[in-house]
Amino acid sequence: MAPRKHVSAFSGPLTFAVIVVAVIFLMSVSFRVENIQVVGNSHYTASEIINAIDIEQGDNLFFFDRFAAITRVFAKLPYIQEVSLERALPDRVVIRVTENAAVAYLKLGSELWTFDEKCKVLGKAAEGEEAQLIPIVGLKPGTIFINETLQTEDHDERTIEYLKSVLYQIVERGITDEVQKIDFSSTNNVQFNYGDNYIIKLGDPYATEHKFSMVLSAISQLKAGDIGIIDVTDASTVHFIPY
Repeated sequence: MAPRKHVSAFSGPLTFAVIVVAVIFLMSVSFRVENIQVVGNSHYTASEIINAIDIEQGDNLFFFDRFAAITRVFAKLPYIQEVSLERALPDRVVIRVTENAAVAYLKLGSELWTFDEKCKVLGKAAEGEEAQLIPIVGLKPGTIFINETLQTEDHDERTIEYLKSVLYQIVERGITDEVQKIDFSSTNNVQFNYGDNYIIKLGDPYATEHKFSMVLSAISQLKAGDIGIIDVTDASTVHFIPY
């Protein structure tokens, strides 16, 4: 009769532990970052985005907390709308970003603050940036918080919602370069300058989309030298008042 083999009770767990350690070691070696590439950025430099994510050469991507990294980016860089981290073999990380586009700005004291079409505050305007944006006048802002929705001094949500709808129509219809100034001195009598030739009177927040359609239809029928006021405040008839 052959002698029985003695198997230690610890051999199974010990073998498993060794395998786990070996796997962890292989992952720690295989997933180290040696090259970092940023794609899609324009407002921020690649270094600013990499620093916000807090990733650097030598980091192990397998153990890297991507959710926390992306959260840091949104908190630190308000112009970032979307961000993703992708591993490209053998040791490269690609950071893909989509940035919010500043559409308008307003003045608070001596400072110019930018925001997107959804009235999300993006930050103070960089030197010369305001030349590419639409100035909002007559609106009295309250406390401004970066990454938060713009608010008025008296917390009038109706005014902000109206501003959102106006900016949306301007962006959606591709006329941001034509709009020179939007006057929100009165929510019921909003108007804006269109190029050098027209003042557009929108009036109250009613039927904003329809009013924009009326305005652009009227402009398409006017002659190149026509100058005046296009009034669509009643949302049913276009009134052109030359001057």
